[in-house]
Amino acid sequence: MDYQRKVLDEQTLLNEANTEFNNKQFKRAEDLYTEFINICTTSGRCNSNDLAVAYNNRGQVKYLRVDFYEFEVPYYNRGLIRYRLGFFKDAENDFKKALEINGEFEDARLSLRQTILDREEKRRRGY
Repeated sequence: MDYQRKVLDEQTLLNEANTEFNNKQFKRAEDLYTEFINICTTSGRCNSNDLAVAYNNRGQVKYLRVDFYEFEVPYYNRGLIRYRLGFFKDAENDFKKALEINGEFEDARLSLRQTILDREEKRRRGY
C-alpha cells in the first residue's frame, strides 16, 4: 500500500511539473522536475521513461532560460537524447564529457549514474 501511494505521489509530481512546463512557469517546473528526479534516483523505483522525460524537460527549461553554464550543456543534451534512444554507451560518453568540462554539473552526474545502471540492466537481460 505504501509503495502504491509513493508511486502516485511521484506521478502527481511529474504531472504537475509537466503542467508548469507547458504553462511556461519554468522556475517552478525545474524545481518540480528536480524533486521528481531526486526521488527517483534515491528510490530506484521510477519508470525509466518518466525519469528520461523529467531529465529532458529540465534540460529544456535550462535551454529556454539560456542557462548554459558554459559549453557542457550541448554534451548533456545530446547525452539525454542518446539515453532516450537506448544508446547508453554514447550517452555515457557525452555525460562524461560534460563532467570533464564542469565537474560540478549535478544533472550530468545523475544522468551518468542512471545511464550506467540502465546499460548494465540491458546487458544483464541480454539485449
